[in-house]
Amino acid sequence: MGRRRKGDAVSGWINLDKPRGLGSTSAVGRVRRAFNAQKAGHAGTLDPLADGILPIALGEATKTVAFLMDADKTYRFTVRWGVETATFDEEGAVTAESEVRPTREAIESALGLFVGEIDQIPPAYSAVKVDGARAYDLAREGIAVDLTPRKVTIHDARLIAAPDADHAIVEIECGKGTYVRALVRDLAEALGTRAHVSELRRTRVGPFDEATAIALDSLEDLCHRGAPLEALLPVETALDDIPELAVTAEDAFRLTQGRSIVLLPRQVETLRAQRTRTVSACHGGKIVALCEMRAGRLDPTRVFHLT
Repeated sequence: MGRRRKGDAVSGWINLDKPRGLGSTSAVGRVRRAFNAQKAGHAGTLDPLADGILPIALGEATKTVAFLMDADKTYRFTVRWGVETATFDEEGAVTAESEVRPTREAIESALGLFVGEIDQIPPAYSAVKVDGARAYDLAREGIAVDLTPRKVTIHDARLIAAPDADHAIVEIECGKGTYVRALVRDLAEALGTRAHVSELRRTRVGPFDEATAIALDSLEDLCHRGAPLEALLPVETALDDIPELAVTAEDAFRLTQGRSIVLLPRQVETLRAQRTRTVSACHGGKIVALCEMRAGRLDPTRVFHLT
């Protein structure tokens, strides 16, 4: 007989507004304890020095985390001109300085150079693996490594404000794998100066944005008052770009058993028109399974057990 999992079988997403100074793993732990959830995970690490959107999956929602890992993100950050640090944020020691302070016009022009698909070398202090070791561990040991440039996509980059000569507030919309600290490093180089990130906030991860976010203290207060479900978003929240297909109770049962179901010709045509083979099968307003359409059938790839 299998060992019973500790905690409650709660499932859904929390759109957490993570506070600065707290690591992503610690944030997940606090949310999990607040809900007494059996299982929890997050979609996309957010550095302790950054704040903002950290989607946290509970229970069956953890099966949809992979769909958020590739989601576009939006960041708003403050650049501190004239001072470069080892980590390209406020945590590292100062490594170089410059008297150059770029004008607003120069910043706006230079930002355009980084829109589109670009090659970006990750910062030395990053989680990139080098021969099995994390780059930041090697950097802390004083070991210099050559990191390979990676293709990343920045959809938009705009100057929000330039409050004084030493600072600029920038917002970007980007694809997965983009390092803000590396962007600031390269932006400073293009402008003939040095810089680092003094403040960083993530404002969106796929469908999760500031409009539905909840602060950690507010969430813990809700749970303490016995109203945690007020902050819980549906499991399907992470699947906003995957078409839904309503299925019968009989077909829903087959899918939960890991068996395929046959589609009607009109269903096949509808799904083909949406140019995707991945389908979210639902019954009674709840997701039953994520499926792949093959030869007029739906094959379940992830099965959900929601009560």
